[in-house]
Amino acid sequence: MEAPVRDRMPAPLSPLDLEESTSPRRRSWRAKFRAALRGIKLGIRGHSSFSVHFFFTALVVAAAIVLRCDPLEWCILVGCIGLVLIAELFNSAVETMFRGLDEATKARAWPALDIAAGAVLLASITAAIIGSIVFLRQFTALLGD
Repeated sequence: MEAPVRDRMPAPLSPLDLEESTSPRRRSWRAKFRAALRGIKLGIRGHSSFSVHFFFTALVVAAAIVLRCDPLEWCILVGCIGLVLIAELFNSAVETMFRGLDEATKARAWPALDIAAGAVLLASITAAIIGSIVFLRQFTALLGD
């Protein structure tokens, strides 16, 4: 004979049990870095726009080498590249979460996708303007020599 449902239910949690069950489990630094690298890999693999960003990254690096940018300009360019890639990773995270939503929630969450895409666009435009300033300065210095 099967036990009544009441007997099969777990005992209620005490406040101490609840605190322990909701507190995050401590992870080693190695595990944290492994999870972060896995997140980058998932973000890059799942979205084709990263190939466009990597193409422009290669162009920027090549131009910086040819134009002999100084260390400060390299820092500025690398910061701009990082800004765009970080924005794209956040956009990828929002898109990944969006795919897991039910249809009713998706209808209300569309603006979040547009906002995340707008952040990538704004980061890209900002990086392009800053890169143009750096390269224009370097290009005019190169022609002036």
